[in-house]
Amino acid sequence: MKFVGEITDPVHRYILFSEDERRIIDTRVFQRLRSIRQLAGAHLVYPSAQHSRFEHSLGVMHLAGFAGETLLAKGLIDDCEIVKQLRLAALLHDIGHGPFSHLFEEVLETRCRKSHEDMGRRIIMESEIGDILNACGYDPAEICRLSFGQSKVKFLNEVIAGGLAVDLMDYLPRDSFFTGTEYGKIDYNRLIGSFEVAGGRLGINRSSLNSLESMLISRYEMFKAVYFHKTVRSAEVMLLRSMILADDKLNLTDTSLENYLGLTDEVTLEKLCLVADGKERNGGAREKAAAKLASDYRSRKLLKCVYEKLVYKRDKMYKKMYSRQVLSDLESRIADMAGTDDNSVFVDASRTPSMPLTPTKEEMYSVLLVDKGRAQEMPISEIPLIDSISGFFDTLRVYTTAKNRDTVRRSVKKVLGSHDALYVED
Repeated sequence: MKFVGEITDPVHRYILFSEDERRIIDTRVFQRLRSIRQLAGAHLVYPSAQHSRFEHSLGVMHLAGFAGETLLAKGLIDDCEIVKQLRLAALLHDIGHGPFSHLFEEVLETRCRKSHEDMGRRIIMESEIGDILNACGYDPAEICRLSFGQSKVKFLNEVIAGGLAVDLMDYLPRDSFFTGTEYGKIDYNRLIGSFEVAGGRLGINRSSLNSLESMLISRYEMFKAVYFHKTVRSAEVMLLRSMILADDKLNLTDTSLENYLGLTDEVTLEKLCLVADGKERNGGAREKAAAKLASDYRSRKLLKCVYEKLVYKRDKMYKKMYSRQVLSDLESRIADMAGTDDNSVFVDASRTPSMPLTPTKEEMYSVLLVDKGRAQEMPISEIPLIDSISGFFDTLRVYTTAKNRDTVRRSVKKVLGSHDALYVED
């Protein structure tokens, strides 16, 4: 490839880019990613976590290029154009994220059954991005399919998403670096350098299994320490509830590209804070509650966690905890018993797989290992250290305002009981 410039990066040192990539990066659509934080509200707990989807996308492009060059050098792909397509697909894999990243996706899914991948496809196909791809000789539809795991070539999808994804190899060290935690240090050079292909699937050389184990453990620890931190999730619960309450008034989930591409973290937060002001001063209780949550978020007057429980499949609550109606009823019961209003109690059910999902959004059950030309699909259950952390993080938490902390904590004890639960005192 012919590169025309470089970007200094704290994770990868230098990221080179081509003229075609520069044209994409310089668009208003792509520059918007500078204003969308990678970790939504985590900066309120880890002050340096101000990094954005912009630099993450550049990092994924860089690693996708490394992966493509590795596969090309080993004769596993036979055309350097595939490397260019991989880089562009990786560059655009997060183009559909809305404000507050995955947090806004929860609102989209709740309100209109859309995901950031759905919006990404539209942005690539319907905005100036598609025009540039066409002008540079690429098929926007093919780049789109590759970006979101729908290419006919399965192992190319796995380069960008899945257990061996370069997406994972960028966000773990990047998030670790900017939060100041030590969990996300992984040997991605070793992993990518060992990439192999067998039976149309992406695998690694058996000698790199330890590096894969280390990466998966790092991901597990980052979820526990950062992504699902109780105070990080407190900030996210406030934003999430605020956006849902204000959506009827603000039309945040209007999925026209003109509206969607105008939403960034700060623009959306400002809209939320003002939803009950000015012309909307006479707004209803929903708008006033939304504005209060957003203003408190901006001032870092965060909700307090008074109850936390890991929920297992054997628990009676397991099958019910992701029903919005069940959680809403639980909030009402706790609030009534505490003698406070429903807008002071927030029940949050959080779930994520402890193993990365495949490009088709299925659980990762195995890894393909190649040794001396022989391929073996090794189940996760045969890797003891990884098997011990496989499954899901299912966490039930109850949050409330600082003023109501003691009364709500006592109410939660009566409603939910004390078995296997942690009643948070701080």
